[in-house]
Amino acid sequence: MNWTEICIHTTAESVDAVSNILYEIGANGVVIEDPEVLHREWDTPFGEIYQLSPDDFPAEGVFVKAYLPVDSSKLGDTLESIRERLAELESFGLDVGKGTISVNDVHEDEWAHAWKKYYKPVAVSDRITIKPVWEEYTPKRDDEIVIEMDPGMAFGTGTHPTTILCLRALEKYLQPGDTVYDVGTGTAILSVAAVKLGASRVLAMDLDEVAVRSAQANAELNQVHEHVTVIQNDLLNGIAGPANVVVANILAEIILRFTDDVHRVLTPGGLFIASGIIRAREADVVAALDKSRLDVMETVSIDDWVAIVAKKR
Repeated sequence: MNWTEICIHTTAESVDAVSNILYEIGANGVVIEDPEVLHREWDTPFGEIYQLSPDDFPAEGVFVKAYLPVDSSKLGDTLESIRERLAELESFGLDVGKGTISVNDVHEDEWAHAWKKYYKPVAVSDRITIKPVWEEYTPKRDDEIVIEMDPGMAFGTGTHPTTILCLRALEKYLQPGDTVYDVGTGTAILSVAAVKLGASRVLAMDLDEVAVRSAQANAELNQVHEHVTVIQNDLLNGIAGPANVVVANILAEIILRFTDDVHRVLTPGGLFIASGIIRAREADVVAALDKSRLDVMETVSIDDWVAIVAKKR
C-alpha cells in the first residue's frame, strides 16, 4: 500500500496546534521531527540505543508529518483545508513559522526498512562494538571485537541495556577455551561475542524457530559458526553439561524457572550470567539463585535493568 506524506514546517510552540489540524483531516498519528532531540541522550522506551542524524531534521523549526492513504481526488482539497487552518492559527496570534507544506509519496516497503538508518555502530565496552551489517566501520584499536548483526524485524539490535550488561560480563569473566551455553539466544549476539572473546564451544538455544534461524545466520555472518551450535530447545530441558558459563538474557520470571538446571549443567565454580531483570525483581532472582546453590559474585545495572553474575557452589 502507498501513502501520502504531508509535512508542515512550523515552530516548536505550534506543534500541538498543527498536529491537531492533521488529526482533524484524518491522520491516525503524527511524526514530529524536532532538532532539539539531537541534544538529548536518545533511546527507545525499551532501551535500544540509536544515533540520530542532523540531516533528518530541519535546521530550524519543526517538521510535523502525517500519513494518509493515497487519494489524488481529495488531495487538493485536503491541502487547501490545511492552508486555511494554518492561516486561522496565525490570525489567533500563534507563530506557525514558515508554515510551508510539502507532499511526498511513500511506499510501505520503505517503512519496513526505515529504522535501519538510526541503527549505527555502538561501542558497548572498551573492546566490543556492535555493527549492523549494512554500515561501514573501521575498528579504533587492534584488539577491538566487532560483532556484525542483521537483526531483521523480530529480535532487536543487540544494544538493549540487558544485552550490554551481558556482553560486559562475558568480557570480564569468560576464560579462553570455555564452553558456554546461551539460553534464549535470540540473534545469537552473546554467542558470537563469546567465541570472539575466546570460548571454544557455544551451545545456543531458543524455543522460537525464527530466533534459531536468525541465530544461525548471525553466527555465519560473523564466521563463528564452526564453534556455535544452535538448537531449538526450551531453556535447559534435556541439556547435559558441562558448561563453564551459562548466560541468559531473558525475563526474571523465566530465570526463576531454571536455576536448578543451571546448577546442574555448570562445572564446579562455573558462572551464571543472568540479565533481563528489572530492579523490582532482583531480590526474587537472588533468592532463587541462593536456593539453587549459586552464589552472587556481582550485580551490575543500567537504569532499571540488572544483571547478576553467580558462581556454582
